[in-house]
Amino acid sequence: MSTFSIFIGLIIFVCFLLILVVMVQNPKGGGLSSSFGAGAQQMGGVQKTSDFLDRSTWILATLLLVLILLSNISLTSDNAPADSRLIQDNAIEEIIPEAIPETIPEIPVATPEQ
Repeated sequence: MSTFSIFIGLIIFVCFLLILVVMVQNPKGGGLSSSFGAGAQQMGGVQKTSDFLDRSTWILATLLLVLILLSNISLTSDNAPADSRLIQDNAIEEIIPEAIPETIPEIPVATPEQ
């Protein structure tokens, strides 16, 4: 298994966690924090929950960005020969056929019968 495949698996996992954390949040004060009720608001439980969700969103988004950058680095390092096949060993003659054939075949012309 290549390093790039490992990074792709981690990126997918972090994406699912980020989706889960964002879906739990509600920008209008609802979501997970509203299910605690009014009594928890007086105790400060709601503020702690929203702070945790906000902080975890930023951490997961930063982790996703770092994983994407690292996967890009691992992708270019796994494929060491980055040169084209055309550049190596003057392979142009082997790949590109002759453009014009030596002889042009005659095409029979059909004459209309009258």
